[in-house]
Amino acid sequence: MADAGQAGAMTQRFTRDELVARLVRAGELEVSGEDPAAAATYFDTDEFRFHGPDGVESGFDGLDDYFAAVRAAFDDRTIRRGIVVAEGDHLACQTWIEGTFVREFTHSPTGPLPPNGRRVVFDLINIFRFDDQGRLVEEWVRADDRALLRQLGAEGI
Repeated sequence: MADAGQAGAMTQRFTRDELVARLVRAGELEVSGEDPAAAATYFDTDEFRFHGPDGVESGFDGLDDYFAAVRAAFDDRTIRRGIVVAEGDHLACQTWIEGTFVREFTHSPTGPLPPNGRRVVFDLINIFRFDDQGRLVEEWVRADDRALLRQLGAEGI
């Protein structure tokens, strides 16, 4: 039997509902930009790996830069999570990020695009992996880039 000192050092485990709540809050903070320091606490900023469409790979800084570009280009931003499926330390879910496209978007799948004033919906499927401290350490994203580019007003789409 572990003594009190050992019990305090034991790894904390999170319930499915706690991980979902942490995921929702992390997304809200990244999309809103209201408290970058608080947003970072939901990630293992040193070990985090992002795996995006078309082979895009980055760490936490790359993800943070992407959300900074979204915040710079889109007003009235919102994020919603849909169906969430949990398996151990992984959560998979639907995600919709919406905003009004009012300034240049520097991080579109085709590079910088000028604003068109329209409401744009990023329709995503995400898989997230958490560490034993409830921090995000890995994310895989799949998106319909063609539909996104059409909404952004990219020519030829």
